[in-house]
Amino acid sequence: MEPVTIGVLGASSFALAQTAPAIHAARGTRFAALATSSAAKAEPFRAFAPDIVVHRDYEAMLADSAIEAVYVPLPNHLHVEWTLKALAAGKHVLTEKPIAMTAPEIDGLIAARDRTGLFASEAYMIVHHPQWQRVRSLIDEGAIGRLRHVDTVFTFDLPDAGNIRNRAETGGGSIPDIGVYAYGSARYAARAEPVELTSRIRREHGVDVWTQVTGTMAGPTGEFSYGALTSTRLYPRQEVTFQGDDGLIRVTAPFNAGLVGEAQVHVVQGTTTRVERFPAVRQYVLEFENLAATLRTGAVFPWTLEDARGTQAMIDLVRANEV
Repeated sequence: MEPVTIGVLGASSFALAQTAPAIHAARGTRFAALATSSAAKAEPFRAFAPDIVVHRDYEAMLADSAIEAVYVPLPNHLHVEWTLKALAAGKHVLTEKPIAMTAPEIDGLIAARDRTGLFASEAYMIVHHPQWQRVRSLIDEGAIGRLRHVDTVFTFDLPDAGNIRNRAETGGGSIPDIGVYAYGSARYAARAEPVELTSRIRREHGVDVWTQVTGTMAGPTGEFSYGALTSTRLYPRQEVTFQGDDGLIRVTAPFNAGLVGEAQVHVVQGTTTRVERFPAVRQYVLEFENLAATLRTGAVFPWTLEDARGTQAMIDLVRANEV
C-alpha cells in the first residue's frame, strides 16, 4: 500500500517539534513537502527528513500534484482560509485545533468537505490516545456509576507578549489554545453537551489569559455539573476528574501525554485505586496513522468536523456567558 504523501503548510515550531516528526514516523504516511519562504526554517526539518521538497509559498504546495494531503499548523486565524484552499486544490486536509474561530465557520468547512468528497478534519490528537479511549469506555460501562461531576484544569505560564498565543489578531488566548482540550475532552469522554455555562475571564491586551467555567452538561445518563480552569499565566498543571455515584476516574497528563508525565488512568472505587498506565504512546503518530488508515482503507477517523463544531460551539457559549 502506497504511503499517503503529506505536505506541511508552514514551518512552525510546533510542526518542527511534534507533528512533522510524527508524520515521518507514522506507518502509512510520508512527510513529502514543506511550504516556507525561509530556507533557514526548512533546515531543521531536513535534518530528519532530508528528501522533503521545500516550496517557497503555500500556493505552490497546493499545486504540487505529488502531495495527496496537507497538514495545516498555521496561526488560528488562518485555519479556515487554508483548509478551504486545500480542499479547493483537491487535497485532503488535517488542520490544527481550533480549526475555526466560531462554530458557524465550520459549517462552511463541512459543506466544502461534502461538496469535494475529500477528507477534512481537525487535528485533535487526544482522541487518538488509548488513555482517552479507555476513559470513554469506562464511563460507557458504568465503572463509576452515573456521572455526576467533571473537573478540568489545564494551565501553563506563557508571558511572552509576542507569542501568537498571546496576540488577539492571530486568534490567541487560553480559550482557543487549551480550552479546546478542557471542554472537548469532557464532550468526548462523557458523550455530553453543555446545558448551561457561566464564565469568568481575565484578559491582557485583548486576549484571555485566565478563564474559569462552571455549569452543567448532559450525557447519556443525565445532567452533571462541570468546572474548568484554563490559564496561560499559571504554574503548569493538567488534570481531569470524572466523578460518579460509585467512584471516580482521574486522568493524569491528559493533554500533553509523555511530555508532562506518563499518561495514566486512575480508577477509584471505595478504598481501592486501580492505575492503568500508557507509557511511550505517541499520540501524534497515532493521529497520522489513523489518517492513513482512513484514506487508504476507509477506516473511521476518530474526530470529525461535526465533533470540532460541537467543541467550538461550547467555546462560543463560554465567551457569550461571561459574568
